[in-house]
Amino acid sequence: MGRDDAMALEAATGPAKGRTLVRNIGLLLSGDLAAPVLAAEAILVEDGKIAALGSVAELKDRGPFTGEIDAHGCAVSPGLVDSHVHPVVGDWTPRQNQIGWVESFLNGGVTTMISAGEVHSPGRPRDITGLKAHAIFAQRSFFNMRPAGVKVLAGAPVLEKGMVESDFSELAAAGVTLLGEIGLGSVKAGYEAREMVAWARKHGIQSTIHTGGPSVPGSGYIDKDTVLEADADIIGHINGGHTSLPEGHVCELCERSSRAIEIVHNGNERVAIAAVQAARDLGQLHRVILGTDSPAGSGVQPLGILRLISLLSALGGIPAAQAIALATGNTARIRKLEAGLIEVGRSADLVFLDRAQHTAGRDLLQSIELGDIPGIGGVMIDGAMRCFRSRNTPPAERVPEVLGH
Repeated sequence: MGRDDAMALEAATGPAKGRTLVRNIGLLLSGDLAAPVLAAEAILVEDGKIAALGSVAELKDRGPFTGEIDAHGCAVSPGLVDSHVHPVVGDWTPRQNQIGWVESFLNGGVTTMISAGEVHSPGRPRDITGLKAHAIFAQRSFFNMRPAGVKVLAGAPVLEKGMVESDFSELAAAGVTLLGEIGLGSVKAGYEAREMVAWARKHGIQSTIHTGGPSVPGSGYIDKDTVLEADADIIGHINGGHTSLPEGHVCELCERSSRAIEIVHNGNERVAIAAVQAARDLGQLHRVILGTDSPAGSGVQPLGILRLISLLSALGGIPAAQAIALATGNTARIRKLEAGLIEVGRSADLVFLDRAQHTAGRDLLQSIELGDIPGIGGVMIDGAMRCFRSRNTPPAERVPEVLGH
């Protein structure tokens, strides 16, 4: 078995051990919307966590290292979080019969994925006993085995008629923390969903509601009034997946709801821009999170989060460093993740990136604001390098180098 195969099949055995110094960082992006750029030039990673930030001299005073990475002046950001995926099992999707899609997202800078329901599973059970068993299986499966090291938070049951509060208590006790998209099952009315959302919230399970037209046969149309009545924690693909609500209704949801505003790649791009601008104008940009809503009928989009960042920056007017925060720190805080921010104590999930070769932008951030996507030179998860120069992005001008110790 080759090195890449071994990495792809590796179980979730825990964070990398030892102390690694990441130095010569040209631009450190925090993931924090309020302060998206940090002054530090180096990161100390210890046992898979961020242990310290500062200058090389300061961090070298903290003792010997077991590893060292020279960033060669490229930027470092938190690992990107895809807030909306539909996994099934391992690194295979029956939706497109594609193997290796999660590993391909890793090459797009994604280090964490969050399930909005394992709805593409062949023969997905819709009886209550079966759907609970299916959710628990998915949660256990992806907890025990990370495709390519990517953290896939799965086990998101779709609501079906007949569920009672004890079902949510049982799911929570088994480790399930997510609900699949409300509207993809038989529960589609706002009043029905609201009761179940309240039960889920009581037991620590976060909810997402489908928004807009049906995505596939069997899913439902969810209008703004249903979204407001259900009061789910996440307004899932507010720009449609694929078909959006009218732009005015989307802006009304931004105004009238206090819940998270999820924008996806697999949706209406015009409405995506309207939604992020509405949130900005309301002073509510901290509510915006990004996802791909894939795999789907349009396929797998390994660079979907990068493309959304570029879209919202170039056409939505969001500064690039803040657009990156939408896909990192915003999601980390709303989803209660250990990663997603460059802060001491957080998981060392890092992306090494730089402006793509021959972009018109003078630096990384301007290239994004001009509509280009960056090149990725490496991705770290829990302190371990999981890929180096991306096979999917355009080539980065500068890439990191792992130095021997």
